[in-house]
Amino acid sequence: QVQLVESGGGLVQAGGSLRLSCAASGRTFSNYAMGWLRQAPGKEREFVASINWSGDVTYYTDAVKGRFTISRDNSKNTVYLRMNSLKAEDTAIYYCASRNYGNIGSRVEGYTYWGQGTQVTVSS
Repeated sequence: QVQLVESGGGLVQAGGSLRLSCAASGRTFSNYAMGWLRQAPGKEREFVASINWSGDVTYYTDAVKGRFTISRDNSKNTVYLRMNSLKAEDTAIYYCASRNYGNIGSRVEGYTYWGQGTQVTVSS
């Protein structure tokens, strides 16, 4: 079955950076779009970033544009989220997720497989 395992979360001061990684297994990684989504305490899960199957198309929610970068290495079955200029409002559990399509998607419901999540805490 499809497995997604996130890593790289932690505690960082406002203005700092983190890089999240997500290792995928269980199906042909390079066929499918990937995404990062997050859920803050007391809030619903929300879309953060998406990347298409080949890595040449990306999409971000407005709140992270210019600060976050999603990328993938299909030779390593891994997707990344580089997060710069972190803010307190970025504090959340970050989830890696996979679509059943090769094109990007910004709806939470469009993701079929999910990792267990990794906590990112930004102190102000």
